[in-house]
Amino acid sequence: MKMRSVFRSLSGLLPVLFLALVTAAAQDRDHLTAQEVELIREAQELDKRIDVFIKAIDRRMLGLNGVTQSNAKQLKKDAEKWGELPSGSRTDLIKDIARILDEAITNIDDVSEHDAKNPLIAKALRKLAAEVVKVVEQLKPLREQAKTDSEVASFELLAENADSIIAAANKLPPPADKKSEKSKNKPVN
Repeated sequence: MKMRSVFRSLSGLLPVLFLALVTAAAQDRDHLTAQEVELIREAQELDKRIDVFIKAIDRRMLGLNGVTQSNAKQLKKDAEKWGELPSGSRTDLIKDIARILDEAITNIDDVSEHDAKNPLIAKALRKLAAEVVKVVEQLKPLREQAKTDSEVASFELLAENADSIIAAANKLPPPADKKSEKSKNKPVN
């Protein structure tokens, strides 16, 4: 008899737990807009794909820092291709940036697994590292103001991804100087 009572109580809780899980999953937002996802799909070369990730990060930084008169014109110009500026709380936008960085890392890792000598890896990683340094510097004041656990966690994830990108970029050999390469290929008279 007690077993049936326990079973009935548990079976009554299962729909509630299921609903809670579905609700929590629905609240987790996509870190990229539909237009950004499409632009990433279209960008088949790694460096072009990283450019899309960088632009997506810049758009979230605009959301964090606010739109000014000078960048409002660019936003209107970009709206057709990129869609509306992503919105959300400060925590949402920081988490978006962290997840975009994570996806960029995954893309670079995937290319390096299939073709470790691909010259676009170094080019893309340098571009991404330069963006990361800029973003981390701009977000320092906001990080110091983080109040909620989720905001602190978002900043920590962002910092972890940023550190990973910068460490990988620091392991790259220095970029080849294009002028010296041209002079090496020039015939000597």
